[in-house]
Amino acid sequence: MAQIEKQKQRSDEEVVKKLCMANGISYEKTVREGSNISTLKMFFSGFPRIVGLNFFPKLCTLTIVSQNIKYIEGLECCPLLQELWIAECNLTEISGLQECLQLKKLYLYDNQICEIKNLQSQIDLEVLWLNNNCISQIQGLNSLPNLKELNLADNSIEEIGHSLEHNVSLQNLNLSGNKITSFKELTMLTCLPDLRELALSDRTSTPNPVCQLFNYDTHVLYHMPGLQRLDMYDVSSKKIKKAAESTVMKKMMYYNMRVRTARRNFAETQHSLMERKKTMLQLPGECIRTINHAIKNLERELSQVMAGCGKSACTFEDKPFLHAKDSTDRSDSPIDISHDPTMEHKILCKIEALQERMALWMRRMDEIEAWFQRDLAQATRMMEYTIQFLLMELESVGNIRLEEGCSTDSWFSSCRALLLSCFSCSDFMIYGITGIKINKVIRIHNRALKLRFEDRFHALLTSEESPSFSQRNYRHQLDYLFYATDPGEDNEREKILSILEKGFKTAEPHKSLGIEGAIPLSNSLIVTEQPRIEHALQQASQGETQHSSDTIPFRYGWIIVSKVFVGHSMPIKKGELLERSSYSKLYSVYRNVNAKQTTATHEEIPPSSKTHTGSECSPRQRQWFVFDRELVLPEYIIFFEYITGDTEHSAPGHIPVKDGTPSNDIILDKEVLNMEPMLKPLPKLLSLDEKTLLSVARANVLSQITVLNLHGNSLSKIKEISHLTALRHLTISFNKFTHLYDISHMPNLEFLDVSYNHLVTLEGLRGLSRLKQLDVRWNELTKAREDSAVLQKHTPALLRLDTRYNPWTKPETIRKNILGCLTTLTHLDDVMVGEEEAADAVQMTVGSKINKASFLVHSRTSNDRPRSLSLLSTAQLLCLLSPANWRTDIELEPDWTAKITTLNLDSQKISKLISLEKLVNLRWASLNDNDISKMKGLECCSKLEELSLNNNNINTLDGLPKLHCLSKLSLDGNQLTTLDASVLDQLPNLSFLSVENNCITSLHGIQGAHSLLELYIGNNRISTSQDIYFLKGLSNLIILDLYGNPLLERLENYRIYVVFHLPSLKALDGTAVEVTECKKAKDMFWGRLNPDMVAEKLGHSTFTNVTFLTMQDRSIRMVDLSPSDQFCSLLSVNLDHNSLTSFSGLIYLPNIKVLSLNHNRIESILPRQKPQARLTNKQILHSKVHSSGYGQRSSTKKKGETGPTDSLEPLMGSLEELHLCHNGISNMANLQLSRLTNLKLLFLQGMYG
Repeated sequence: MAQIEKQKQRSDEEVVKKLCMANGISYEKTVREGSNISTLKMFFSGFPRIVGLNFFPKLCTLTIVSQNIKYIEGLECCPLLQELWIAECNLTEISGLQECLQLKKLYLYDNQICEIKNLQSQIDLEVLWLNNNCISQIQGLNSLPNLKELNLADNSIEEIGHSLEHNVSLQNLNLSGNKITSFKELTMLTCLPDLRELALSDRTSTPNPVCQLFNYDTHVLYHMPGLQRLDMYDVSSKKIKKAAESTVMKKMMYYNMRVRTARRNFAETQHSLMERKKTMLQLPGECIRTINHAIKNLERELSQVMAGCGKSACTFEDKPFLHAKDSTDRSDSPIDISHDPTMEHKILCKIEALQERMALWMRRMDEIEAWFQRDLAQATRMMEYTIQFLLMELESVGNIRLEEGCSTDSWFSSCRALLLSCFSCSDFMIYGITGIKINKVIRIHNRALKLRFEDRFHALLTSEESPSFSQRNYRHQLDYLFYATDPGEDNEREKILSILEKGFKTAEPHKSLGIEGAIPLSNSLIVTEQPRIEHALQQASQGETQHSSDTIPFRYGWIIVSKVFVGHSMPIKKGELLERSSYSKLYSVYRNVNAKQTTATHEEIPPSSKTHTGSECSPRQRQWFVFDRELVLPEYIIFFEYITGDTEHSAPGHIPVKDGTPSNDIILDKEVLNMEPMLKPLPKLLSLDEKTLLSVARANVLSQITVLNLHGNSLSKIKEISHLTALRHLTISFNKFTHLYDISHMPNLEFLDVSYNHLVTLEGLRGLSRLKQLDVRWNELTKAREDSAVLQKHTPALLRLDTRYNPWTKPETIRKNILGCLTTLTHLDDVMVGEEEAADAVQMTVGSKINKASFLVHSRTSNDRPRSLSLLSTAQLLCLLSPANWRTDIELEPDWTAKITTLNLDSQKISKLISLEKLVNLRWASLNDNDISKMKGLECCSKLEELSLNNNNINTLDGLPKLHCLSKLSLDGNQLTTLDASVLDQLPNLSFLSVENNCITSLHGIQGAHSLLELYIGNNRISTSQDIYFLKGLSNLIILDLYGNPLLERLENYRIYVVFHLPSLKALDGTAVEVTECKKAKDMFWGRLNPDMVAEKLGHSTFTNVTFLTMQDRSIRMVDLSPSDQFCSLLSVNLDHNSLTSFSGLIYLPNIKVLSLNHNRIESILPRQKPQARLTNKQILHSKVHSSGYGQRSSTKKKGETGPTDSLEPLMGSLEELHLCHNGISNMANLQLSRLTNLKLLFLQGMYG
């Protein structure tokens, strides 16, 4: 042992001697002079380990290059070390630096380091080089806040993530020669505010795959505008940065338009479903109305019978609301039943039978509603997928493109044929499936994944290890296979999006199949779908899905079709775990599956498609497990639905009931309605007086009336009822009431039934302090919040309320809104109110005011919009990406609200804009999906740049004039009727305006928004072509959306017309404006004098009072003032200095007296006909010598044909004065002036030019 120590000492001594020699230091003097040495260098060889540094305690710089050093050691005696080079050695880890607390520069390039670690003590480190190592993950740098330069080139890094967010001082970063493929990873670098140099591709390294993507430099420069150098290029020019920003802004505008189009398409689908639902509900609704009307009649009769027998007259009205619906005004047979002792029993039996019939129709309505909700949910899912696909395209800056196919695309047909060929009815028969319908096919264009697949594939073809991959047989190992996510996983959509963006991951376990480290694929639809089908059926049986009543809960599905290179493959060994290590020399394994097997036996799994290895091509169902994710390229995603024989659920266009039952049920309804007793018809009451009230109530004095049933009359007013001070029960269903002003101050009223009327508001109900039950079903109520407020104030004892079957504007929020206001309710819409539900609703109402708590949670203080390819508003984006700035447990500064720049109060049930006066620096605000009716309250927010108030109740632009900095304004889904010019004139920076889904009837006022770039005003009520003229002054307008306005249907050639008048447009109604459209528009409308041009000139469209019109020098080449009767008062027209060749449409003006056409190119009154065919010799002779008779043409002239003749029809009988000076007329005969029979003055100066 001692001998070994002595040998080691001698060896170390030799190493130190070589170190001294290399640095020109005398070894003998190292003990005495070593403390003066600050720099040591050792190159190439002779220094196998770090020793002898204890002789140099003041060492500041140590350089070791090309040595066989595996560990960092011996530095604990160099506390002053500031710069360390250990490069081109064999280091395997970073260690031994704990005592080097002053280290500023560390160069460890060209080693074998796999992990960045053990740098916690180097807080002063400024430079770190770890290039040319084996690092796959950026980590261990959180403790280096002063790091300025980081070189990680030529490693195996695929992701950046949040690994550098603590290195805020970083200025120079080199990541060249790695495996970064996604733009999303590069956006992670936006957290480095001081970054000036970035390298992802340099001269000495292989570029990252991301560098090969389109718009790579644009993406980087947009997200990191502070960069001075990118990949060895100088990018400091402001011009370059501005160009990148402009490109990104255009893309964001384009995709914003596309997303809006997707939402609009969904709205149309929703409307279509609602219309279909309305049609389907019509028959059940009519039947229910008939039954309900009969029940109400019987209840009234029963009340009278029981009163006659001395029983309580409260009858059914003391009970909870009976489920009954509309009933046509039918009168049952005129039979007197007043003396029949069995009448009470008969009435009760008939009521029970009617209620059974009504219950059946109610179930039908529930089934229709379930169908509607199911199809609406599917349409919603597809809309959300579409939007996510578009956002993915945007974030990839076009490197991922998801193309929706149609029947004319060859690839669509191929996908369809592939899916149908892999579908077998016998496989799905057990589930009641008879067919499959393809709803949508998306083609996946992912440049990064395609390049990765091709690189890997070609690498295999050229690999020496794969001699069998010859050009002759490799194509037999390529296949198209199906994939679906594990049904047991959450976040299905996120998984799909991840696959489309990043490809498959082999590291994730597939729970339902019990596999790890492989991608499960198949050539069979049943094999791919069976786990999902079984999982859906299991959940439905347990009631875990919202459509658990659906017999086909797995109706809608999707699969990803991928190009797969299965390579060398073999069957899975029985009893062996499916792990990569078990099949190290294979690219995939497979299982053959019996089509009749079910997923109950997961030991035997499903099928695949055409190939495997070599010549063993099998058509059987097969499931593949591919180990290498780079050999699986997702190319298509197919959305489909299963077809079943059960028309109740599979045919959305039909009433979801069994064939033939509607007519049978109507017959059964009639049988029940015709049961005994048949009631005597009662005369309808049109008005009330005291006598009538006493007669109806069978009372002697008004004060005795406690129950009053006025059902089934034609009443719209009942003022006399205010005298019934003792009234407790009132039924006025099936009448014509539109309001309830007459029902007020009735202190004893406990029950009120006003179903089946025409109520549009509950305003008018007052002083009903004891009202416990109120039925307002089947009316026309729309505003839940306002009506709830009325009830809250005037019905403090209300326990039961039924509001169903009203056209509420926001039906999804009705229940919470009502419960939030009416805290006494025990039942709402015949459903018991739970304590937790009531508390939640009250809490929501309490939290619906803007206050300090709102600001603390929903505000931010950021000064810049994040550089993000997101279509969210700035307020939404900042609140999403950054945490709240304040803690509730810390005392706030006095002026804390002045620091707020961002406010996001979406969906907070806010009704008023209050408490905003202190937000003087507010720049971005979003208050979507609230109940705000006025924008007053924003006056102090003068720095506001973006404001979004979508889906509120705003009807004017008041409150905006002082927001001079406003550049983006969104007011979709409100109640605007006009665009106030006085407001828009005061918004000089407004570049974006969206007012879709309002009630705007005209574009008048928009002309004041001179800076507008984007205008979205679809689904309003704009109907006239003259509104387009209000847009002509907006020279910067490039995106216009008028979709859904009546104008599109009423205006012929609408699109071409708009394109002609707005030549700056780049997109109209969600579709790009093509060059061919611009040319067509110019050909069609250029130089055309029409009523729109006249309206633009006059500033109004009341043409009947116009007596003279001057349109000089307008390049007019044709006139179309139709219909001409609207210009009946026009007497004088001046069209000098234009390009007319004829009188054109002027001939139809009925009363014109003076016409001036000087300086045009007039050839004739009517347009000349196209030249005739070439004349024969005889025809030429006749034209020269009329008497020859040879070649004479027929004298019959078509209407409007020119040429000398005496039989032409007179024109413009009112014209007296005509100016045709300087028209270059060469042939007076062609003018046909003889047709102007009343012409008195003719001016032809300069006739020949």
